[in-house]
Amino acid sequence: MEAIEELQALLKKLPGMGGKSAMRLSYHLIRTDSSYNKALGDAIATIKDKIHPCPICGCYTEHDICSYCSDPARDRSILCIVEEPQDVLSIASSGAYNGLFHVLGGAINPLGGIGPDKLSFPSMMKRIGEGGFREIIIATNPTEEGDTTALYIRHLLKDRDDLTITRLASGLPIGGELGYADRLTLARSLRGRIRL
Repeated sequence: MEAIEELQALLKKLPGMGGKSAMRLSYHLIRTDSSYNKALGDAIATIKDKIHPCPICGCYTEHDICSYCSDPARDRSILCIVEEPQDVLSIASSGAYNGLFHVLGGAINPLGGIGPDKLSFPSMMKRIGEGGFREIIIATNPTEEGDTTALYIRHLLKDRDDLTITRLASGLPIGGELGYADRLTLARSLRGRIRL
């Protein structure tokens, strides 16, 4: 059954898709209505023709400019810097942030061959230089690469005394128990503690 093996091999290349999941999905698609499979295939085949990065912030959009950059109701004095386009949706859907975004396109990872020259720092600096921002929120992931990227951004903005530069808090999740937290999370929680 070469067709199933080929489909499974392609599915396993998707992020987070292991062999068993690829096998289950392959058999599910065999049992599924052909019209659904065709619609799914067409959506996958044309996605790159329909979606492109916003020329301002780098978030994915189907329009000339994304809905965040074109929304006049957003607070244009705050810029949230994220690693990937999907991070924009996560932060925006929280309902706690109404400013603008800038997508770097990843995080600095020298071992992975990603240096600052591979990310959108020049356009970020241009936006910050031209915009009337009062606060820059660094919302990179709480990983070594994310921390390195955050420190690099802080270095780039070291002479900008007019800006408040903040970093997302990290630590214990709501409802979590101390006994189940790893050492790094506990250490971050202690360093990021706040006054009551």
